[in-house]
Amino acid sequence: MNVTIFGATGRTGRHLVEQALAAGHQVTAFARSPSKLDDLKAQNLQIVQGTIEQPERVEEAVREADVVVSALGPTENKPTFTVTKGTQYILDAMKKHGVQRIIVSAGMGVPDPHDEPKFINHAINVILNLVSRHVVADMSQVVDTVRSSDVEWVVVRVPMLTDDPATGEIKVGYVGKGVGGRLSRADMAHFMLEQIDDPQYLQKAPAISN
Repeated sequence: MNVTIFGATGRTGRHLVEQALAAGHQVTAFARSPSKLDDLKAQNLQIVQGTIEQPERVEEAVREADVVVSALGPTENKPTFTVTKGTQYILDAMKKHGVQRIIVSAGMGVPDPHDEPKFINHAINVILNLVSRHVVADMSQVVDTVRSSDVEWVVVRVPMLTDDPATGEIKVGYVGKGVGGRLSRADMAHFMLEQIDDPQYLQKAPAISN
């Protein structure tokens, strides 16, 4: 399958690229700095250089895709809404080239109607909105943008991420319902890639943890 990955050089994106290549997918990695992937020598890896603020480069990355996976997130706590704008460029390119499915990640601070947040969840959200409210607002708009699109989508919501090794043990639920507060990036990548051909969570926004 042709998998286009945005955020490919990030700490989670790197896992996405490596695991997708290991699974035998044809991978297109979208990267501002392709040199960060120089050590990955694979015939089934193509790199498109650009930023998500360049719609023509985004379209180049999406053109041959069967599915898009995005681990994009804001790099600064500023009201620029760069990820929201980039996600719209991705969706526009998908529509133009007939790409049907997108899997995106977001933090658990982005709400879902199925959540049943406990006191601790509310407390964490208050803190997040105090220290990084523009980040939260950008990702909330990303999710709203994806939800309102006419493609097949899955939003994977995650808690605090760690660089621990993959465990293979992933809890799936909703905030306040069956999930914990930590997740390894390797396990996050594994779950996201599972969604590229699994219908179980289509048009849903599950929360996951270790």
